Amino acid sequence: MKMMIDFLPVALFFGAYYAADIFVATGVLIIACTLQTLAFRLWKGYFEKSHVITLLLVAVFGGLTLFLHDEMFIKWKPSVINWLFAVVFIGSMWIGDKSIIQRLLGGQVELPKLVWSKLNVAWALFFTFLGFLNLYVVYNYDTDTWVNFKMFGLMGLTLVFIIVKSLYMAKYIQEDDSNPDNDKPHHND
Repeated sequence: MKMMIDFLPVALFFGAYYAADIFVATGVLIIACTLQTLAFRLWKGYFEKSHVITLLLVAVFGGLTLFLHDEMFIKWKPSVINWLFAVVFIGSMWIGDKSIIQRLLGGQVELPKLVWSKLNVAWALFFTFLGFLNLYVVYNYDTDTWVNFKMFGLMGLTLVFIIVKSLYMAKYIQEDDSNPDNDKPHHND
C-alpha cells in the first residue's frame, strides 16, 4: 500500500504530462505530493521523512518552474538537484562525526567507518554522474525522450546502483551470533 502511495504522484505527473504539458504536470505533481504527505500523516499518524523532503523539493523547484515558465529550467533541475545532493554527501564528511549515508542508514546497518566513507563518496559520484547524464539527454534528444529518461532511465539507474551498493554492503554485515536461531540448522522446505 505504501509503495502505491509513494508512486502515485509520479504516475499523476506522467498522466498530466501526456494529457496536457510539462507545466500542468508540474502543478499536478505539487498537489499530488502535498496530498500524499497529508494522507500518509492521517493514515499512519506521523509524517514520512521522505515524503516531506520530496514535497519541499517539489514545492520549491516546481514553484520556480511555474513562476519562470521556462522548459530549459525544468530540464536542468534534475542535474542541479543531483549536484546539490553530491555536494551535501561530500560536505557531510567534514560536518559532524558521521557522513550523510551513515546518518540515513546507520540505525539499520552497522558497517566499518571506511565502508561508510566509501559508500558516501560513491553516492556523491553517482549523483554527479546523473547530473551530467541528464544534460546529455537534454541537449541530444527531444522533450518526450527526456521525460521518459527522467522517469525510467534515472529511476532504473538508481535502482541498479542501490542493488550494487547493497551487495557491497552485504560483504561487511555480520550475523548476530547471540541469536539462538543461528545455532539451529536451516532446512529448505
